[in-house]
Amino acid sequence: MSAPPIRKIVIVGGGTAGWMAAAALSKVLGAMPGLAITLIESEAIGTVGVGEATIPQIVHFNKLLGINEAEFMRETHATYKLGIEFVDWTRLGHSYVHPFGQYGIDMLGIEFHHFWLKGLALGDATALDAYSIGAMAGKAGRFYWPETGNPNSPLARLAYAFQFDAGRYARFLRRRAEEAGVTRVEGRVTQIEQHPETGFVTRVALENGTQVDGELFIDCSGFRSLLLGQTLGVPFLDWSKWLPCDRAVAISCTKRETGAEDQPLTRSTARKAGWQWRIPLQHRVGNGHVYASAFMSEDEATETLLAHLDGTPLASPNHIRFTGGHRTRVWEKNVVALGLAGGFLEPLESTAIHLVQSGIARLLAYFPSTAFTQVEIDRFNAETAQDYLDIRDFLVLHYKATARNDSEFWNYCRTLDPPDGLKAKLDMFRSSGRIVREHNELFTETSWLSVMACQGIVASDHHPAAALLPDDEVLRRLSHVRGVIASAVSQMPTQDQFLASIGGAIDPAMRLSA
Repeated sequence: MSAPPIRKIVIVGGGTAGWMAAAALSKVLGAMPGLAITLIESEAIGTVGVGEATIPQIVHFNKLLGINEAEFMRETHATYKLGIEFVDWTRLGHSYVHPFGQYGIDMLGIEFHHFWLKGLALGDATALDAYSIGAMAGKAGRFYWPETGNPNSPLARLAYAFQFDAGRYARFLRRRAEEAGVTRVEGRVTQIEQHPETGFVTRVALENGTQVDGELFIDCSGFRSLLLGQTLGVPFLDWSKWLPCDRAVAISCTKRETGAEDQPLTRSTARKAGWQWRIPLQHRVGNGHVYASAFMSEDEATETLLAHLDGTPLASPNHIRFTGGHRTRVWEKNVVALGLAGGFLEPLESTAIHLVQSGIARLLAYFPSTAFTQVEIDRFNAETAQDYLDIRDFLVLHYKATARNDSEFWNYCRTLDPPDGLKAKLDMFRSSGRIVREHNELFTETSWLSVMACQGIVASDHHPAAALLPDDEVLRRLSHVRGVIASAVSQMPTQDQFLASIGGAIDPAMRLSA
């Protein structure tokens, strides 16, 4: 006989993670008879609020919720994102774009990049960026939606994400969630009650005396991990060996009056002991410096950040401490953690919000009854752990694949023994130019190629089928691909023009200019 369905979901914590969960659960499960979703948050507890850049999966999340994109862009002061520009990672003075979408066009049934590798061997040293419409449009400050229904269009190989104000996004989702029936309770959780035999969480008590009962609890309490870590004692897996950055300082600033900052790209600039992010929104620019405290002091990290801002700071610097890694289980008993409560990987590839999104999708796929059967919980945890592992290896690649030797930090990173999964990918690419993508991991062949090839990992060979085309034909086709992309980019509107055309631009008076 089936166990009774869950009727009471309690989300502890708001912010981006909490309101993403509330909005999605109410949208998908809201019609379940008797279901009540309660979100508890305290205005007195701040949120980290630095996760303003995303990857293309967020487009699907917004569509799931039925969000109008133009309204979303206006309300969250968002800009578009076609990829991430990496500056000074390979060596000082070098830059490249890790684009969304794909490079070139596959030929003879094999991946395009094998022909690019053959072109390199033939003396065509054109950088990989020139074969990506996302990279070229991003650098030109231009944007248009992908033309997925027209496979012959270069725009069919484009993908995009968003850069938005995380606080505004949370408030935007809150309105939708409350309209769908989610109840928000203001207050700080001070006591957590558990069943004396099972250890399941049964109730949380607030500072003002309010008590909230629940059957499924979602921990969105941030780094405190109030339910999963503090109450249930699930241990944390520390990856500091591979990801030595453990601090960040963040600050927003005004925008320049020039249009230079209006590129639909996030920028990551490598610094002496870490890296600096730059996220241009419609009304301001988000900035942060992620660094390793073993190699740089807080004062020096802050000075470095403040010396490289576009405009005037809009607040005092926000200092954040973290450890790269995750809880060994993000679902324990009747508690599921989302966001920082379950783990944290530095925002180098803008994966924080995606991990929240994938956790929500996985929870919906394995949504339990009150029986909370262990087989689903174990599967959920295994898939989540694999997500973290895959992203970790991709992040480590950025630090490992570098020629920089100008600081102790970069010497440590460059000489680090890579994790086994990353080592296997590096060995395969060096051997034959092949990209090995395991299971259904997040980052695509395009992503792995971009970072490996652009950060100095040299392939000693390419697919034999690339030799089926005569040398001059390979060079001609490479030139043609570049020309098609350049022509398409020249016809795209600027990002500002596109936002205005769809009704997604904010009132110019809201722009915080220097």
